[in-house]
Amino acid sequence: MSCFGGRVSQDLYQNCCNANVLCEFNGDLSNVVSEPVFVQKVYDAVLFNLQGMKTVQNQSFTPRIPQGHRVKRVIDIRCRRSFNPNNVEDPANLKLDVDTSISGATFLRNGAGEEITVVGADGNFSEKLLFADTSDCDDKCMGTPVFGTQNISITGNVIIEIDLLLCDSCNNESVFTICTDVNIATREHPLVLTNFFEICMPSAIDTAFLPRFTEFCNSACEARLATNNHGRDLCIGTDGSVSGNLIIAICVTCEKKIVVPVQLCVLSTGFAQAAVQQNAICTTFPTLFPNQIKPCDTVENCGESCHESEESCECDDRCSERCEPCDPCGEGSGRGRRPQPRR
Repeated sequence: MSCFGGRVSQDLYQNCCNANVLCEFNGDLSNVVSEPVFVQKVYDAVLFNLQGMKTVQNQSFTPRIPQGHRVKRVIDIRCRRSFNPNNVEDPANLKLDVDTSISGATFLRNGAGEEITVVGADGNFSEKLLFADTSDCDDKCMGTPVFGTQNISITGNVIIEIDLLLCDSCNNESVFTICTDVNIATREHPLVLTNFFEICMPSAIDTAFLPRFTEFCNSACEARLATNNHGRDLCIGTDGSVSGNLIIAICVTCEKKIVVPVQLCVLSTGFAQAAVQQNAICTTFPTLFPNQIKPCDTVENCGESCHESEESCECDDRCSERCEPCDPCGEGSGRGRRPQPRR
């Protein structure tokens, strides 16, 4: 499979790629049609930015600085989350454990006392069902407020990289990178961030689907020298070993949503179609999605609109692009043949 969507890259050694454009529109508004879609509507949402701090002292870095070099200045400091793709349960992975409690409503539970979760937009069981007596606010055509407390437990490690500008005895400069793995917190003693929120939920009485509560968070990290001075914060040993004092900030963004299933009418220019990767063996391939069935596509409607005359056989404007020519010889019933599926 080409990483460049069937297009040959001008740079064969390029390590990044362009995605395929799945939807195209030629600007003809006659191709725009209305389609019903069954989706989840966001009724209300709240967004938070939180920050946690971690200070480390005498943190060891690797590798060692080459003999005969000195640190002239710090060029850059980078921080990234630790993640092991071969083991998502690795305790070194930076992890956010979100615990949310609410008042003014309740999460539905089963007979065993476990909270009921349903499939969310991410494909996981990440949404909880909410229930509250919303009749008072329903009578006012308004939503019911729900109050919540959020505790985020942060555990795992981050990776710090520092670019140093080194000078040798001849004042020749070179860039040298050192790195270290810093533990932010353990499962036994996590770094906890707490905040409070208010969110609005719709009626839980006059609805076929109960409102759903979902939340998701993302984290990033930033690091700096403790006093922003490499002479004070970095200690260079006689053997070239490096240790330093750092301040690490864990930046967390969280969003809480109340979602409800709805059916919407949207304007569409057609179904998305990915570019086909050619195969030299197969000549035909099955379709992945069925064609849309419209009244104009049925045999009855399309057959009645197709009629035969002595001069020509014409189709009604409603389906002129979908009907096959009527019987040119005048034999048979004079009705059009069944339209072929659109490709």
